[in-house]
This record gives sequence, structure tokens and C-alpha cells, in this order.
Amino acid sequence: MRVLLTGANGYIGRRLKRWLQAQHSGSLRLMVRHRASISQDALDDCEVVEGDVLKPQTLTSALQGVDVAYYLVHSLAAGERFKELDRQGAENFRAAAIAAGVRRIIYLGGLGDKDQASEHLVSRIETGEILSSCPDDVQTLWFRAGVIIGSGSTSFEIIRNLVQKLPVLVTPRWVSTKAQPIAVDDVIAFLGQAASLEVAGNRVIDIGSEVMSYGEMMLATARVMGLRRLLIPVPLLTPRLSSYWLALFTPVPYPVARALIDGLGSEVLVRNDEASRLFASVPLSYEEAVRRAIAEIERDQVVSRWSDAWGRAPEASMVEGIAHAVFVDRRVRQLGSCTPGQVFASFTTVGGETGWFRFSWLWGLRGLIDKVLGGVGLRRGRRQMCDLRVGDCLDFWKVVDLQENRRLLLMAQMKVPGKAWLEFVVDDGQLLQTAYFYPSGLWGRLYWYLMVPAHFFVFNDLANQIMKRAATLPGRVLPAPE
Repeated sequence: MRVLLTGANGYIGRRLKRWLQAQHSGSLRLMVRHRASISQDALDDCEVVEGDVLKPQTLTSALQGVDVAYYLVHSLAAGERFKELDRQGAENFRAAAIAAGVRRIIYLGGLGDKDQASEHLVSRIETGEILSSCPDDVQTLWFRAGVIIGSGSTSFEIIRNLVQKLPVLVTPRWVSTKAQPIAVDDVIAFLGQAASLEVAGNRVIDIGSEVMSYGEMMLATARVMGLRRLLIPVPLLTPRLSSYWLALFTPVPYPVARALIDGLGSEVLVRNDEASRLFASVPLSYEEAVRRAIAEIERDQVVSRWSDAWGRAPEASMVEGIAHAVFVDRRVRQLGSCTPGQVFASFTTVGGETGWFRFSWLWGLRGLIDKVLGGVGLRRGRRQMCDLRVGDCLDFWKVVDLQENRRLLLMAQMKVPGKAWLEFVVDDGQLLQTAYFYPSGLWGRLYWYLMVPAHFFVFNDLANQIMKRAATLPGRVLPAPE
């Protein structure tokens, strides 16, 4: 059996890829928009093709010879046109799958009723309807899940951050809305087993564990974390205010928070028993799912995060764009007795819980301003403390190039009037730390000049502290397995 996995760089996709590599006896093909976003380990173990569901001409070769295709694509990060793009992508993929003779499409959407759902959830439902619309030509197994609980998932990161930071939780009315959460491990197991499931015809398979309100989820999370928390529901909080509240206190940016809040007004409950009839496994309880998620975080073993798919995937233009930068701020430091591996290990562990050295408060202030402006802010952190891969988010940066023991290139994803990059290169016995900026209009140029004083302190300290820490580190850090 040849399996195609789309969305291989997303939250579910990365985890499903690992499951299929370990459990699946056939061949696995990954479809990504940009080959550079796949780690060397995955390139060695899987067939990788470049394709885009919005570019039908790229799907022919991606689907050739495929028996089962996973559709894990969505366009929420594309902005206001996400519904239109979701429909177009699903139609393109269905047509290409039928033309290629694909036997089965497996899709993961969301629980909920279309007439009561938010725009985001309606789009997920419409995607399932489109993929399922030609049952005589291709079978579709449409899984529907609600709140997914796992390290790095959007829902869990929001709940965990609120519970961890706020002793008293002033909450809107949606905390009483009922849902059926499910552990990410269960989601992956259901999806993985579906490839070889012996069943005829299209199926809609709802998955979830116990029925809980969002307030009960918060209090259960607090119990697992050993915390005592008080919930005070306040009916006056509007969806807009609730979205800003989530954006300020959790890692998610405002657009994601608003999409989630809009969907919390209606219940997301399992409507059929297909999962229990077709599969032998019983979903984990909510508290056990939380325990597993926290254990992964504490052991620094987070496989994927919600932000993996946020923003554009790394592409050549992101790497080459620095050649067009108008403003450049470069700091040069001699390696001295440090090896290139030590310096590489030092600058690839900046950000996240490690912070940005003495001027972390300035970075934090910039992140807060970004949050207020509707940006991603600084709280996204990083997936793991000692490992980076192309496509990872690092606070308000995205990793667009990584060359072991030589280079790290970050592209800014904060709100900025232009395009910005931060580069670290080890070359000829030196550390070259360079900030590049391509301004947009007059305001972009004014922004750069206004930031020059802060850059003087921040970038000088950053280069100095990277070298200071490098002297204390081992000579080489190997990336964690994919």
C-alpha cells in the first residue's frame, strides 16, 4: 500500500508521519509545498514530493500510484479568504485523486453542526462534504474531532497557559459550553489505523472522550498540574474582548483566538458510534491526556506545535530576500578558543524559556506591542529547547534556513513595516550576527531609525552573550530524530 500524507509539516501531520513510519508496512510519500521544510531524516526515510492543493498541476505526480491519501490541509492562516481557499483546495484534491485512481481519502475535520458552527468550523465541514461528494469514484473516511489535547496543540496551549498564569480565571459564558475532548495520541491512532481499515463506502467517524465543559477542562488541568484555581464567569465579555484576552495571556495570535472563540458558542459533541464499532481502542480520559502532554513538555519531547503551520512555509524567496535588504546591522565576534559547534549550539538555543539574555525585557516589550497590534507576539516560544528544524517557530521568528555548525536564518513574523531577518553565521573563525531589514515605504525607514538605539544595546548584548555561553557548551549538538 502506498500512502500519501499531505500537511506533513502541520501539528497532526508531523505526529502521523512518525506513526506511519513506525507502524505502516507500505511506502510513505509526503507532499509539502517546499522540500526545504522537510528534515534530512524524513528525506532519508520517505519519498518527498512538492505539491500544493491550490495548484492542480502539482497534484498529478503527487498522487500517482497512491492507494490511500490523507488530507490534512487548511487555510486558516491565509486570512479572510480561507473559506474560499479551503473549498478550492478540496475540489482540486478530490478531482486529482479520482483521476489518479486513489482508493481512499482520509480527512480530519471538526465536530459540530453546520447551522450553528463558526466560519472556521463551517469551512472544515464543507471540506469534508466536498471530499465525500463522489462516493462511486473514491471512498472518503471523514474523521471529526473537537478539542484535541496534546503538547503543542492550540486548545491545550490555551488552557495550560491560562491555568498556569492566572490564579483567578475571569471567564466568558463559553466556559459552560459542552465538548468532547480527545488525546492527540488517540487521534493519531484512529487516523493511522484507518489506512488499512476494512470497511466499504463513505463513513463519517466522530471521535471524543467524556463530555465536559471548557470550565471543567480548565479545573481538571489545574488538578493535574497541582494548582488550585477559581473560575468566575462574567457574561459581559464579548467575543472580541474574549479574543483579545486569549491573545494577551496565551501564545496564540488574535486571528487564531478569534476563530476559536467564534466556535465556542456551540457544542461540539460526538453524534455517531462509528468509532466504537470500527475500532477496538478506547480513548484516553481527559486527565490522562493532560498528564501525557505535560510529561512531553517537561521532558522536552514535543514533536509538533500548533504554530508549525502558522504563516507561510519556508521557501527560497525567504532565504534569498536578505540580498535586497536596505538596512543591515552586523556584529562580528572572534571565535577564539570556541569551536564552530559550540557557537552553533549557543545561537540555536536562544529564545523560548532561555530568553534573550540581559535585554529579554526589551524583547518582551516588543512582543507585547506585537500582540496588541494583532501579531503573534513573543509567547509562542519554541518547540524544544535544544533542537531547531526548518519551519519551526521561535518566538516571533520563523526558521527559514539551518545549516548545522554554520548558519541559522530567522525571518520575522511580528508586525513590522517591511521584511526583517536575523542571521547567525560561523565563518572563517568568526561569528557574524546580522539583522537585515527591507522597509515598506517611508514609515518602514522611520521605524528602522527609531529602533537603532535599541538595536545597539540588544544586538551587542546578544552577540556577546552567545559567545560567552558558547564557551560552556559541548562542541556539537545533533538534531533530535524527526
